[in-house]
Amino acid sequence: MTTDQQEQLLSYNGDVLIFQLIKEKSSQASSSKINKLHVRQMTFDTGTKLFVETSTGSFSMSGEGVEIIKSCCASCFRTGILRPYILLKKRKKGGIKYILLFLYNFNKFEVALHFKLDYELKESVKVLDGPTVLWSYSKQLFYISPQTGTVLCAPVQFSSIKWVGNIKGEGTVVLGTRSSSLPGGRHSIAKSDALIWGTECFAYALEKQQVLTGAAFLPHAYGSIVSCLHIWKAETLKNKFRTLIVAVTCKNQLIFFQDGLPKDVQQLPFEKPCSIQMAVVEGDSQLVVVTFASGDICAVWKHNFQSNINAKEDSSSVKDLQQNCFLTIKALETRLQAGFASVQELQRHLHLKRKVLIESCNALINMVEDRKHILPSTAKEGLVSLWDETEKTPENDTSTPSVPQEEFVEKVWFRVAEDNLVVAVKLMEAFNLQLGDVSLSLIMHQKCPSVSPMRCQSNVVTLKKAILAEHASCWQLEPSPKRVKLDCRNGNEYNGRPFQMKADRTKVFTAVTQLSPFLAWHQVHCKVLLHAKKKNYKDGNPQENQRLSLICGNILLNLVEISSGKYSINLKETGSMQDLVALCAVSHKQSFQITSTDCTLNPINTWLQEQMECIPIKKFPEYVTCGKFGNLNGTLFRWNERTPLDGILTVFCRHPAVLFYCLHNFIEFLPPTCKIKHLRPGSKKGLAKQLALTLVKEVATLQHPFPSTLDFTENHMSPNYEENKGANSIMTLQHFKDAFRKEQEQSMLYINQRVSGATYRGFILKVFESQLKSDMISCQCSLLI
Repeated sequence: MTTDQQEQLLSYNGDVLIFQLIKEKSSQASSSKINKLHVRQMTFDTGTKLFVETSTGSFSMSGEGVEIIKSCCASCFRTGILRPYILLKKRKKGGIKYILLFLYNFNKFEVALHFKLDYELKESVKVLDGPTVLWSYSKQLFYISPQTGTVLCAPVQFSSIKWVGNIKGEGTVVLGTRSSSLPGGRHSIAKSDALIWGTECFAYALEKQQVLTGAAFLPHAYGSIVSCLHIWKAETLKNKFRTLIVAVTCKNQLIFFQDGLPKDVQQLPFEKPCSIQMAVVEGDSQLVVVTFASGDICAVWKHNFQSNINAKEDSSSVKDLQQNCFLTIKALETRLQAGFASVQELQRHLHLKRKVLIESCNALINMVEDRKHILPSTAKEGLVSLWDETEKTPENDTSTPSVPQEEFVEKVWFRVAEDNLVVAVKLMEAFNLQLGDVSLSLIMHQKCPSVSPMRCQSNVVTLKKAILAEHASCWQLEPSPKRVKLDCRNGNEYNGRPFQMKADRTKVFTAVTQLSPFLAWHQVHCKVLLHAKKKNYKDGNPQENQRLSLICGNILLNLVEISSGKYSINLKETGSMQDLVALCAVSHKQSFQITSTDCTLNPINTWLQEQMECIPIKKFPEYVTCGKFGNLNGTLFRWNERTPLDGILTVFCRHPAVLFYCLHNFIEFLPPTCKIKHLRPGSKKGLAKQLALTLVKEVATLQHPFPSTLDFTENHMSPNYEENKGANSIMTLQHFKDAFRKEQEQSMLYINQRVSGATYRGFILKVFESQLKSDMISCQCSLLI
C-alpha cells in the first residue's frame, strides 16, 4: 500500500487544528483509492512549553483526485457560531466536485454544502460567513451558500478581487477592479496614462446586488498595483461613507488610505508581499503583519507605522518579547492566586459572621420565651467570648421577666401595601398605659435558611374610639394633653400613681418593613417581638423604668395568599381598624392649620365630599378616604374643627406628588381670607421639655396672686428649672413637688389682701399669656399622638 498526504494548519479559539489528507492506494489489482481526512486539536501547555494533542477525528472519501483547497473559520447563519471549515475538491467524469465540510466537537465532520463545476478553482476562492463560497472566473463573480442552494453569478465583472468581507449596514462586500472606458479614446492618452485610467476600483454589495457608488476605498491609479489590503473601518457618518484602509503594493510599499486618499507610506524591507493581517498585542495595540513569498515577516505598529520587526534579523527582540510575556503571565497568575485566597478568607469570615448572627437571634428568642440558652464553644472558631462567665445571683440577674402573651396582647395582624409589609399589635389597655418607648421587630423562624431580624420602622397609630366619637362635640376647645393638665390641676390623682387619661383612644403599635425578602420562600413564620420601657412605682414615687422584650405572637406569610390579595388594604369595602392602621403606617402624614377671620370653615367638609369625593369610614368617622380615580384614590384625610374659625387638616398620602395636588386644589377652593400654616411637629423629647417648662410657669403664676411674687417666680424658678432639666427627671419632679407644697402654704397668706384694678388686670394678662403658650405646645404634642 502506497500513501500520499497533504497538510494544512488552522488557528481556532486559541488552539491549532492540523488537517491531514492521506491518500491510500490498495496494492491489489483494484485501482480504487481511499482518502482519509484527519484532524488533530493541539493545545499549548504553558508548563512544558509544548503543544499537546487533546482530540482527533477523521472523515473518509473514495475516489481519485481528492485535494484540500482551503481551510478557514466562518460563522453559521443558523446559529451564528464560529466553526472551522475545510474545502475539498474531487475529480469526476465530466467535471470537478467541491465539498465544504465543517468540524464540530473537534472530532466530527459534516457536509455543509457541495457543488459541481466544469473548471478548476484556484487559490483565490473565499469562504465567508454563512458559509458562502465565493470565487471569480473569466471576470465573472460566482457564489453559493446553503440559502441559495445553487451557484449564482453576480451581474458585474471583476478583473481582480482585492478584498472580500462584511461591512456593517451593507452585508458582504467585494472590493475589486475592472476595466474602464477611456475618455476621448485610448489613442489620445500616453501608455502610462492608459495604465492608470484603464482600471477602476469599485465595491459591490452581494446581498443588495448593487455597486456602492458613494464609497471611496482606493484611488483608481492604485487598482493595478495593489496586491492585497485590509479594511480597518468602513461606516456611514453624516450621510457620507468613511473608510480606513492599509494596502500592500507590488512596489513593496505599505500605504495607508483614508476616504480613498493616501495619507502615509512605508517601504517594506522584502520583495513580493503576498498577504496582510492584523495582530493584537499588549492590550489594545495592533500590528500590521505582512508576509512575503520568501517566508519573511514584517510587522508595523498601526498607530505610527514604526517598530518594524524582521523574523530573521530581529529574532532576539522576539525572544525578549516572549520572555516578557512569560514573566507577565507568571505575575498575573500570582496575583490571581492571592486574590482567590482573599476571596476564600472573606467567604469564611462571612460564614462565621452569619453563624454569630443566627446564634444571637436564637439566644434572643430563647431569652424572651424564658428558655435556657447554651452558648456554643468559641474556641473552635478562634473567637473570644464577650459574655462574663459569672454565676447568676438574685442581685445580678438582669434577665427579662416572662409575661404570658394572653395578659398583654389583644390582637396581632399584618397587611401588605405594595412592597411593604405592615405588622400591627394592639395591647391590652391596662398594660398599654404602663409602657413607654414601644417598638416592634420581626424575627424569622428557626427553620428558615437564614434566621435573622428584619429591619423595621416602628410607629404608633392612635385612633379615636367610634362610640365616643359619635357623642363628641363638633370641636374641642382643648387638646388632649391640655385636658390632662387641667384634670391634674383639679386633683384627679390616684394615690401617688400617675394620672391615666380617659380611654377614649385606641393605640396600635406598627412595624413596616420590605416585603421582598419574605417572598424568597413559599411560606415563612415570623415572631413579632415587642421592646418597651415599663413604668415602675414604689410607695407612690416613680422608680427607674424596666426594659422589656416580649413575644407578642407569630405571623404566617404565604406567597399564594399574598399573591391572591388576601392581605391587601381594602379600606372602602371593609372599613376595618386593621386596614386603617396599616394605611396610616405606610403613608406620609402632613398636618396643616387653617384659620379664618370673617367666615366659618364649613366649606372644608364640602370640599372633601364634593371635590375629593371622600367617603367616611364607618367605624372611624373622623377619617375619610378619597374615592377619585387615579393617584388620589385611597388618600386619607382627617379634619379636626377645633373652633368654627380654626381647624387642623391632616393628609395621609403615599407619594409627595399627591400631597402637592391636594394642596393646589384645596388652596383654589378656600376663600382668600383663609390662612394655611404647615405644622411641623418637633421631636417628642424636645416638646416634652417645652411643655414641662410652660406648665411649671403656669402653675407658678396661678400660685402667686401679686405681681411681686410673680416676678420673683420668673426670676428664680425658671432658671432653676433650666439648670436642673439635665439632671435626673425623677429627682427634679420630686423637687418641684415639695416646692409646690411650700409655696401653696405661703400663698394662703395673701388671700385676704386687696389689689388695684390695674394690678389685677396685669396679673390676669400674665396668666392668659402663660396658658396660651402651654396650649400651643400641647396642640403640637397632640399631633405626635
